[in-house]
Amino acid sequence: MKQRFPQRLNIRDGLVEMGHGSGGRTMAQLINELFFKHLDNELLGQGNDQAAFDVVGGRMVMSTDGHVISPLFFPGGDIGSLSVHGTINDVAMSGAQPLSLAAGFILEEGFPLVDLERIVISMAEAASLAGVPVSTGDTKVVERGNGDGVFITTTGIGMVPPGINISGHLAQPGDAILISGTLGDHGVAIMSSRENLEFETRIMSDSAALHGLVSDMVRSVPAIHCLRDPTRGGLATTLNELASQSGVGMSIYEDSIPFNDEVVAACELLGLDPLYIANEGKLVCICPSGDAQRLLEVMRAHPLGRQAAEIGRVIDDPLGFVTMETRFGGSRMVDWLAGEQLPRIC
Repeated sequence: MKQRFPQRLNIRDGLVEMGHGSGGRTMAQLINELFFKHLDNELLGQGNDQAAFDVVGGRMVMSTDGHVISPLFFPGGDIGSLSVHGTINDVAMSGAQPLSLAAGFILEEGFPLVDLERIVISMAEAASLAGVPVSTGDTKVVERGNGDGVFITTTGIGMVPPGINISGHLAQPGDAILISGTLGDHGVAIMSSRENLEFETRIMSDSAALHGLVSDMVRSVPAIHCLRDPTRGGLATTLNELASQSGVGMSIYEDSIPFNDEVVAACELLGLDPLYIANEGKLVCICPSGDAQRLLEVMRAHPLGRQAAEIGRVIDDPLGFVTMETRFGGSRMVDWLAGEQLPRIC
């Protein structure tokens, strides 16, 4: 779909125009000189309204996710890399190996092309590093004032290895609850950037693609019951979702949950509970208790799981309550998130 145009796109000083979503020559130039330039691969290069590719037999999974984060650029990432990581992780939480992504862009008239290119480059780098190409996509433009710069929707597909059956309804009493690392880094990074808060150490988003870590885990322990990335609503909401799906209760231990000191301090300053803060590069794993130590060893051997910890157990409770044993020896309910603690976080 490579084409030549009389004048090159003015990336440095140009703005998104309504014509960039019209389906005509202007849109073709934007796609060729910006999107294709950075995202080009064999599938995308077919230039069709769909990507055709061969698959092997087996169970496939598909996930889609919309990204409306504010600000678009934040410490440790941006909406481009986030849109790749978020969908790859949703696919990977089934134990699948992600194969391909589709991306839809909603652009606001007047958005600087230089910022759009920065986002697309980040997206391309994240996809390349993950080994998961953006194979097809779509671009639309809305009038100035009817959007917020850029919204991105990504859809991913993947293949589940034979013998793997991971689902939110499979947690059983006695199972161990593991977390792959420190919590709340992404949400606090977004909030500190949004509110121009300064801390002694800059808090960075944990946004990352987790399929490599998941691949190591399922290869070592195929009997994993549940995987989930604790994004919006954080750890607390994720555990309540899993407890509800499986018809069990969960008990976690406050002293065992890893947090960076800066995140705890920021939450105290802002009056937030870190259990409900979003993450974009962490996972919750529920597995038979006898496999917990082996899984922790595998997780800690991977760069994205070095601070993995066992944080609790699944218990027999048909009401599906999640409770936490506090460091002071008491116990408190960890309920679903009520309302929106941090809006526009992913």
